[in-house]
Amino acid sequence: MRHLFACAVTVCLLAGPAVAAEKAAIFPVELFDPGASYGTRVRPVDTKKLALVTDELRNALHNQAGLEIVDTAPKADVVAKEGPLYKCNGCAADIAKSLGADLVVTGYVEKGSGQIFNLNVTIAEAETGKMVRGGQVTIRADTDDTWAHAMRWVVKNRLLAEPLPGKS
Repeated sequence: MRHLFACAVTVCLLAGPAVAAEKAAIFPVELFDPGASYGTRVRPVDTKKLALVTDELRNALHNQAGLEIVDTAPKADVVAKEGPLYKCNGCAADIAKSLGADLVVTGYVEKGSGQIFNLNVTIAEAETGKMVRGGQVTIRADTDDTWAHAMRWVVKNRLLAEPLPGKS
């Protein structure tokens, strides 16, 4: 009996206190095309690549950083009204906070020429809007593989190069 009690105490000490995963609202990566005329829609091929890099980002932050991903779909109408998020002056933090998230993650791809793009991603506190991590990389070819590789590089070398605040 004494042995079972000692084992139970040891297991509790090793397990430590239960810590809830931080919640992150990861919004879809957007396209910034300075050469597009007003009202021009995103090409289907670009829409596919944006979805691909958004999935890469969500999967990496969940699997590698242990973040709980908050569904942003319930606020899609607000995002459409306020967006694009890369220039809405902090509205993404307010939207994320309304979804119950601790962190807000936004990103955009800036289109340069036909083969050069800049991928920008930021992580901020939903409560304050204060940026806690960010990264940028240039994509030098317009393929699914180069876009996905660019997102993996940003996550590994910029966003998660050190643990996120509150993570050890």
